[in-house]
Amino acid sequence: MAVEQRGPGSGTDVLIRKVDSRVVALRAGLRGPDLELAERLASCLRELVVVTAQASAADRAQVRVAVHYFVLRRESRGRLLSVRSLTATQRLVNEAARRIGRPDLMVEPARDPARPSHG
Repeated sequence: MAVEQRGPGSGTDVLIRKVDSRVVALRAGLRGPDLELAERLASCLRELVVVTAQASAADRAQVRVAVHYFVLRRESRGRLLSVRSLTATQRLVNEAARRIGRPDLMVEPARDPARPSHG
């Protein structure tokens, strides 16, 4: 009985294309810190997809859930993500990064330029 070898290409490419398409749509309606957060989330998701291409099915599933949440999450009143939805997506993406052992890929909250940093 032959076992099908799973290559890193097809599933990885599909997920990355989904993230890229969503970012293009978000660019049309978001500005400033909201767009910056969306871009950072997309970058993190792309990296998570790549680093888990040959990982366990459980790790790939964590990343797939995060990608689908980012791509499909919509508020009932409009096509674009609200700030609250972006924050919820950020929590989910960070949880996926933490669970697969890549806390270095977590998306940090944006610094408010109006607030001085303490430290």
